[in-house]
Amino acid sequence: MSTQLSTLYSFRRCPYAMRARLAITIAGNEVELREVVLKDKPAELLEVSPKATVPVLVQTNGKVLQESLDIMLWAAENHAIWQSLDEQQRKETFVLIEENDVSFKQALDRCKYADRYPEHNQQFYREQGEQFLDKLEQRLTKHLGLVSDSLTLVDYALLPFIRQFALVDWDWFVEADYPKLQNWLNGFLQSDLFKQVMHKYPQWQTGDEITVFPVMQQQ
Repeated sequence: MSTQLSTLYSFRRCPYAMRARLAITIAGNEVELREVVLKDKPAELLEVSPKATVPVLVQTNGKVLQESLDIMLWAAENHAIWQSLDEQQRKETFVLIEENDVSFKQALDRCKYADRYPEHNQQFYREQGEQFLDKLEQRLTKHLGLVSDSLTLVDYALLPFIRQFALVDWDWFVEADYPKLQNWLNGFLQSDLFKQVMHKYPQWQTGDEITVFPVMQQQ
């Protein structure tokens, strides 16, 4: 391949890696995808990122981005999912992502793996997470997206985590009093975009041919 691409180290099911792939796909960027197995991390990943958590993006100029939000902003810098937001919407975006990545992610992990946290039962941890779901439901009663009448960077940053929370007990989620949130999530799960970013790739090994991601650019 004559055109040099940035390299994305990813793991299909990781919600942080998923949000990075979403932004890259939506913005129509192309990267070299290296799908890793977390129990068998390649030396190349450890070399560029000692903490070796995914996603990691190595730009063509050698700069390394090790945070999923930084990768999203890099991908969407000139795309409407970021460019269309005004200053207030951008502030709200960062506040929501921080709450998602800190307090909600903690509740999500404890709800999903409640047996590892015997201090409380699963219902307790689910109720902790619902505090965030309530906020999102209220936002979605005002807009089609979380900060706007279209899906923007914050929606794509949060969707993988809400999906994971819902899948802990899908029967509970579909019966819960979150009609707007359910429609928001289901629209994403049924989209071609979701299928595209969740395509299963084999584990990357040193010397493999380059895998260009995404295969089809999102219109």
